[in-house]
Amino acid sequence: MKTILNLHVGFDFICPWCLIGKRHLQDALAQLRAERPEVEVQLHWLGVQLLPTVPPQGWPFEAFYRQRLGGEAAMRQRQAMVQRAADAAGARIDYGAIGVMPNTADAHRLLAWAGLHAGAAQRDDLLERLLRAYFEEGDDIGNPVVLLAHGEAAGLARAAMQAELRGAGTPYRSADVRAGMSGVPFFSINGRLTLTGAQPPAALLAAMRDALADADSPA
Repeated sequence: MKTILNLHVGFDFICPWCLIGKRHLQDALAQLRAERPEVEVQLHWLGVQLLPTVPPQGWPFEAFYRQRLGGEAAMRQRQAMVQRAADAAGARIDYGAIGVMPNTADAHRLLAWAGLHAGAAQRDDLLERLLRAYFEEGDDIGNPVVLLAHGEAAGLARAAMQAELRGAGTPYRSADVRAGMSGVPFFSINGRLTLTGAQPPAALLAAMRDALADADSPA
């Protein structure tokens, strides 16, 4: 008999720690599947728009971070720290390619729609495409033309996608994000807010093992 593991992950497309956390999660899930092949992992991505006030055209990326972090030196120091963590996780980030801090509301809406109407495989393909597009290629994933192109590449119907794009004036927050789920990434396993931040694979695997042990225990 299959055991179900429900895993909810809160994220935003512009958060590098969410990309790093996704790579860590992929490693942890690969280990879990090797240990417990009978476990069916039901993965849910919960969109948390960190910067809902970003205009439709976005903000200049480096200018935003210089102001946010207090100058050029602080920005470069932060980028170097993130780059080291990304390299260790096998995640590619090209800060030189990123010119725009985008509004991610429509990207979240599109991903949620894909999960409901196209299925987990196409949803996950779209998520990976959008993360790579932003962090590796510097695509403006707040631009509807860009979103539709990546959606079509993931096999989604253009006309159906267009109906989901409401623009930057309508902020996005997943209905499944509850109180206490504010910082991203966060990982909720079987209904418990278990871990926050880009946890290493070992920590994620340990949390999933604990959740499965609880599920396996007689009531």
